[in-house]
Parts: sequence; C-alpha cells; structure tokens
Amino acid sequence: MSSTLLIINLIIAIAIIILGIVAVKMNPAIAMVIASVYMAVSCGFSWAEAANLVGKGFGDMMVSIGLPIGFGVIMGQLMSDTGAANVIAETIVKKFKNEKAIIAVGAAGFILSIPVFFDVTFVILIPIGIAIARQINKPICFVTGALSAGAAIAHGLVPPTPNPLAAGDLFGFNVGVMIIAGLVIGALAYIGTITVYTRILGKQGFWKNEQDVNHSSTVVEELSKDKPINPKGRPAFWVSMLPIIVPVICILTGTVGEAMYGKDNVPQIAVFLGNKLIAILLGTLAAYAMSYKYLGKKGVDESANEGLKTAGIVLLVTGAGGSFGAVIKATNIGATLIEAMGINTNNVIMVLLFAYFIGFIFRVVQGSGTVAGITSMTIMATIAPTVPVHPVYIALACLAGGNSVGHVNDSGFWVATNLSGLTVTGGLKTYTLPIFITTVFIMIFTMIGALVLPMV
Repeated sequence: MSSTLLIINLIIAIAIIILGIVAVKMNPAIAMVIASVYMAVSCGFSWAEAANLVGKGFGDMMVSIGLPIGFGVIMGQLMSDTGAANVIAETIVKKFKNEKAIIAVGAAGFILSIPVFFDVTFVILIPIGIAIARQINKPICFVTGALSAGAAIAHGLVPPTPNPLAAGDLFGFNVGVMIIAGLVIGALAYIGTITVYTRILGKQGFWKNEQDVNHSSTVVEELSKDKPINPKGRPAFWVSMLPIIVPVICILTGTVGEAMYGKDNVPQIAVFLGNKLIAILLGTLAAYAMSYKYLGKKGVDESANEGLKTAGIVLLVTGAGGSFGAVIKATNIGATLIEAMGINTNNVIMVLLFAYFIGFIFRVVQGSGTVAGITSMTIMATIAPTVPVHPVYIALACLAGGNSVGHVNDSGFWVATNLSGLTVTGGLKTYTLPIFITTVFIMIFTMIGALVLPMV
C-alpha cells in the first residue's frame, strides 16, 4: 500500500475516534475499537485478521497492565476514604508558611496524584487550598493554578496512573525508569511552572475578579465548612505514605538491580519485587492493612468496590488503546509518518517535538488525556527503535503532548473550575494555562535529558 493511502487511512481512523467521542458522545473505548477495525481492514487485512489484531492488542495490554491499574485504583480509593490522602496533604502544607503554602498545595497535589486520580486529588485538596488563600489574602486563582499544575504532572508522568504505566510496555523499557524520569522531570517542571505562573498572575489586569469568578456559586463556601472526621480517627502521616512508598521502592529495587548486575543476572528477589504487578499489589495490601482500622471490614469492601467502578472505565480505554496500537504496529504507520514529514530519526529533538505534536492535537480536539497519551505513544512506539535515544524520552514527549491543553471538552477542567467557584474564563486561566506551561517545561527538560544523557 502506498504511503499516501496509509496516511489517509490513519487520518480517517483518527476522525472516527474524535467524532465518536465528541459528536456521538460514544465511550472512547468503543470509538477506538471501531477505528482500529477500520484501520486494519482499509490497510489490507481481512475482517478476520482485523478482529484478531484488535483482540490480541487488547489482551496483550491487559495482560501487562490490567491488574496493576486495577490495584492502583483500589489503593487510591482506600487512601481517599480513610483520610490518608488528607493527612498527607495537610502535613505537607503545614510545613510551609504564608505564600509558600500555595507551592505546598501544588506539591501535595503532585504526591497524591501518583496513586490517586486527578479529579479525586482536586476534591481532597481544594478545601485546604481555599483556607490557605483566605489566610494569606490571595485570590483563589493562585491555589487552583498550583494544584492543577502539580496534580496534572504526576497524573501524566508517574506510574501507577494508566498512561505512564503503559509507557514501559509500549516502548519496551522498565517501569522503574518511567518512575525515576517522571519524578525528576516532573518535579523540575513543577518548580518552573509555579515560578512562571505566579508571575503571570501578578501582572496587572491578568486576573479579573469580576469576570473570572462565578459570583453566583456557593461551592467555595460549602467546601469551607468543617467536615465531620471519622470517629475512629485517621492514620498517621508515615502510615498514610506507605501505599505510595512501598511500590516505588519495590519497582526501583528491580531497576537498580538491573543496573548493578545486568539484565540477565539480577537476583530473583529483586526481579520479583521489581515486577510492577507485585509492587503495586504490595502497595494495595498496605492500603488494605491501613484501612481496616478506620473503615472496618464492610467499609473497606465498599471502598474497594467503588474504586473498581472507576477502574473498569480506565481499563476499557487503556485496553482499546492497546488494540489501536496493535493495528498501528502491524501497518508500520509511524515510520511512514516520519518519512512523509521529512523528519530524520537521528534528529532526536525533531522526533520529540513530533511526538508532542501528536499528543497535543489529540488532547485539544477530543479532551481525554488518556486517549491522547495512549494514541500518541502507540504511533511513536513503532519508530522508537530507530531513534538514537532512550525511549523514555519519547514517552515523556507523548505524555506531555497528551496532557497539554485541557479546556471545555475535558472533565478535569470542569472539576477544577466548578470546585473553585470560577467562570469559564477563570478556568482557562487556572487550569488550562498552568497545565500547558507544565508541558512546555516537561519538553524543555526532556530535550535537555535526551541531549545530555541520551541512553540514560
């Protein structure tokens, strides 16, 4: 098949995904599967082969990250319901005074979004942020922007959230590398973002209280009210941190062991603990052990079941991404796109910018960061072996693009806007802008890393 026809088929497949999600309001997983079937058949595969490719792609993705994602969602739900997430947030914020407390809110968002989804992190932290804003006499925009930036970075770059967890499997590298890269580049990006963003907010006339704040909303006052505390209390800070610390240490044990002994000579205990399934399972067990005291057996069961409702949707979308990825790999469209764009795969910076661009387009048009990140990674994974750089940098560029511009078609936008009592323009200034700035910094540090430490 000619390169031109191959690219046309990809454009139509992408249009099917976007129209399915945006116009028909179809579940993203269904839209991606339909697009996968179309792409396979239009590129010369029989209907039976197309069905097998789609099924195999879904199955391979689920075999690799299905259980880790499910365990991670349960872990996050238990941390939220026991109050452990609140304990972590409040402890971090208390360590900082005055205006530095705003930075701390974003930092707390960064830490909590490692095991907890963005929306839940925001719900947990915004009441604390509102109290801080009033205490230091700052507009709510400072808190919402910092929290959006910190939470979005970790959710987009640090496993066990779905996209960064899938990155290692799609590109073929250890998930521990993704954790290290996500934490380091994510932390640097947060520092850069909060520095630039607070200066923008400080500019005369940028924040306009009369048009950026929803004066008819009572949500800020409602969130400011004292909430009843579990009569059984809440876990201590370090106990609350265990579900996060345990899997990170386990995964890094495997990564460090591989670096020290070589891939074929790693001690078996390090291989076992470093397996992402085992690592996240141990973190989830730590969350369970912590939760029984504060929720009781029935409460723990209800919390885990609630988490699984969320996990089901995430698993469907991620698995459908695996289906689309299997078709993309079979058609080798990534190499065709690079060739058509005239990009030399030895030009690492251009490849990284191209990866960002793909994720960026998907995010802007259809809103879902999960769909944008997974789709861009599946396309770029086909050419990653030909690029003289560690694939984690390509994954970071894809994830940055997939996280870039969330606006009115993004559920996170409305969570941040409504819970902060803002208008649409206020949301664009406190959610869309700071998160976009984070992706610019992620790309800057990713490109620097790719040039300075190309093979990590």
